[in-house]
This record gives sequence, C-alpha cells and structure tokens, in this order.
Amino acid sequence: MKWIISKNNQVISLNEIPILNINGLRNEIIKQYRTQKRVIGFFGCVEYSNIRLYVILADDKKSELLISSARFAAGEKSYPSITKDIPAFHLFEREFYEEFGIEPFGHPWLKPVRHSKNKFDKTQKIENYPFFKMEGEEVHEVAVGPIHAGIIEPGHFRFMCNGEKVYHLEIQLGYQHRGVEFLFENSNRFMPHLAESITGDTVIGHTVAYSNAMEALINLKISDKSELIRVIALELERVAVHIGDLGAISNDIAYIMGSSVFGATRTLIINTLLSICGSRFGRGLIRVGGVTCDIDNKLAEIISTTLDKVLKDVERMTDTMFSSASVISRLEKTGTLSKEKAQGIGLVGISSRASGLSLDTRIDHPWGWYKNMFFDKEIIESGDVFARTSIRYKEIKQSIIIIKEILSQLQNHDNDVLLIETKNSLPVNGMVISIVEGWRGEIVHVALTNNENGIFRYKIKDASFNNWYGLALSVRNNGISDFPLCNKSFNLSYCGNDL
Repeated sequence: MKWIISKNNQVISLNEIPILNINGLRNEIIKQYRTQKRVIGFFGCVEYSNIRLYVILADDKKSELLISSARFAAGEKSYPSITKDIPAFHLFEREFYEEFGIEPFGHPWLKPVRHSKNKFDKTQKIENYPFFKMEGEEVHEVAVGPIHAGIIEPGHFRFMCNGEKVYHLEIQLGYQHRGVEFLFENSNRFMPHLAESITGDTVIGHTVAYSNAMEALINLKISDKSELIRVIALELERVAVHIGDLGAISNDIAYIMGSSVFGATRTLIINTLLSICGSRFGRGLIRVGGVTCDIDNKLAEIISTTLDKVLKDVERMTDTMFSSASVISRLEKTGTLSKEKAQGIGLVGISSRASGLSLDTRIDHPWGWYKNMFFDKEIIESGDVFARTSIRYKEIKQSIIIIKEILSQLQNHDNDVLLIETKNSLPVNGMVISIVEGWRGEIVHVALTNNENGIFRYKIKDASFNNWYGLALSVRNNGISDFPLCNKSFNLSYCGNDL
C-alpha cells in the first residue's frame, strides 16, 4: 500500500500511513498527478530523532484525500526536487527546506518563505534575501514596502520594469514571526481564540476548520442547527468580504460611486453578524461543540429582509458599474492569468475559478450541512481582473440564496442543542484533515496527535499560500500602475502566509 485514503474530517491512525523512501514517494506523487490529483499538504515533523515528510493529495472528483509519507534518516540532507516536474510544489518544498534543511535538489527557486524563528539556517536573514536580478540599460527596479499606508501588514514587492511595463514581480513576505502553528502544538486545551486570529479577515473560515478538526478527533457530532448556523456565518463572511472587495476595486479605478455604495452595503452584512453574535467579524460564535448564539424566528426574518435589500443594491450597482465603458476598459485584459498557469502553480479559490478551474471545496469536499446542499460552481474563463471581479458578484448572489434557504430551515431544529459540552480528550497517534472553502479559497488544517493524547503537529494552509505567486505572474507585461488593481483583485493575506 502506497497511499491511505481518507476524507474531509475523517480521523485516521498515523500507524496506517505508508512510509516510502523519498524516491518512491516522489514517483508516486508524479503518478497521481497524471490522474488529476493536487497537493494540499506537504510538511515535516520530528519523529524518533528522524524527519518524517507527510504528503496529502486531493482527489476532487471522488472527494477523497490520499496520504503518504517518507522518512529521512539522520544525515540525509537532500532529495530530487518534485517542483521540476510539478510546479505547484514550489512553495511547499521551499517551506520544508526552510524548516528542516533537507534540500529539494534541483529546485529552480529555492528561497526563504517566512524567515521563521525555527528555521534551520540562522544565517538566512530577511535583509539579505536573494532577489531576482535583470540586466539591461533600460531595466530598472521599483521597490514597494514592506511598510505600507494605513494598517496594511508588511510585505515587500520588487518590480523589474522596462519603462512602465512589468517584466517580473518578486514578492517577499515573512516579516511577521507569529508562531501560530507552534501555539496550537503546545497547549492542552482547545484554542478557538487563536483560530480566530489566524487571518483577521477570515475569522469564520479558520475557526470552522479548526473546530471541525477538533470535533472529528474527539468523535463529536454537533447538532443540525449548529451546522446550519455555521454555514450561515461562513456565507455571510463570504458576502461581506466580496462586497468590500467590489468597493476596493472600484476605488482603485477611481469609480467613486461604486466605492461608496459597496462600502455602505458591506456594513449591512457585517452588522448582521453583529446582531447574531455581538461581533461584526463573527468572533465568539464558533466553538468546539457547536455555536454560542442562536438565530430565532424574529432574527431570521430581519436577516432575510436585510439580504433582500443587499441583493438589490449590489445588483443595481454592479449592473451600473459594468455598463461603464471606462470601468470595463480598466478591468478587461488586465492582470490576466491563464487556466494553464493557474493549474500549474496550484491556484485555489475565487482566483482559480476566475481562470476557468473547476475547484470549490464546498462541493468537492463538503462538510456539515454542505453535504445536503446542491449548487453550481461559479466559473469564468478569462482570468483577468474583470473575471475576478465578476466571480465575486456571482458568489454574492449565490451565497445570499444559500443563506435564505438555510434560514427557512432553522425553525425545524428549534430543540437542538447549540453548544455541546466537550473535553479535550484526543485520540492517540491520529491525524485529521479539515478543509473549508473560505471566501478567499481553500483553507486546510491538519492535526497530528501523539501517544500522550496531545497535538504534536498542527499545519495550516491558507488560500493565500497558494495564490501569492499567481499575483506575481498576473502582473507580467502589465503597466506598473495596474499593480494596485491586480493586487486588490486577488486580495491575499500577509498573515495567512506568515504563520
């Protein structure tokens, strides 16, 4: 057996995961990729003084997860790079190398990912990052960041330009050393507050992923009503951020009417979350065991009425916006990322669907009440800023339909317990993989337990980890003045990378 098959939120024993030699595992990965699998996990941990590499591939057509591993003996410091054959592994291999010093030999772009405190090579510092260089009399560099205006988090962008045209963009992250994964690994209690802080704009998405993982480990099935409210909260988060992004994109093209209307409309959605749980961002709502707040019939009616208004306002404003020739001229054919490139680098979420990829883990790897729902993936082929803007509009409408449908079902579960009392009694030597489709895209949490009922490895992958390189590719051959617009059309998270 070379792979063990699992599913979203299914606990498996670490003892059942195959251990191959690294060359055998590499060949198996390449073989699986030929049958449309994709990587969602590639990380190491120390086991019995050796380094063990875990690999998780997703089979989206079958809603299955393939898991295997390789063990590196003491002194074994390299292996043939997988990235040479499958570019989507480029960041995963760089991260693994940065942490453990096992080199993917032949990797074409082996540079630091995070500059984390526990990196193996302490001589690698953010100040001596090896930026790509281009030669030529007409080539010049433009540096932006890491300090930005307002409250934007730190990240550095280095443009190689000829005049106004961008030849290449290199994005340097890793300025924040938060140690989020380490904190999960060194606690004997549930930590939903930490999950809420993984990325501040995706409170619901990450907390649901964490709670699903913990509930799977302790074999807890939450109530139907709790599942329904979690879906409502997740879709409200999607609607709120998508509307905010429509406003931000409008602002970046000086379409002030759109910026104003979308900004005001977003407030209606985040105030709806406030009315449910007391936080505009959903903090305190999702906990291991269910949810902390109810949605009664009166509140459900208010939410439904608010959503009707939001839908009308968004439709009117978007129709007006997309009827403007000056708007369309700025959005179409700007920051284009082809389907082939998107698939090659492993793009996920709204950015992948805007480039024609059929990938939505709500459908491909459903959890909770999503298993009982039927809706289509929103996909556009053009891969430009217009596509990434339009996807948001389409998903706003789709999410509002989903929320209203669920609101109508809540009264059928009035007697359900919202929050089940739990204890942190984790299984011995287990693994669980939790996947949630956040508003930005695929969120993956992986928890590994030891023989003392504790978590010894907690691995997090935000959609931003996959998509930052997509932004870099999308600005090539565009004017440098188009970068803010391209950047906002992806709207990626700095802290989602700097874990």
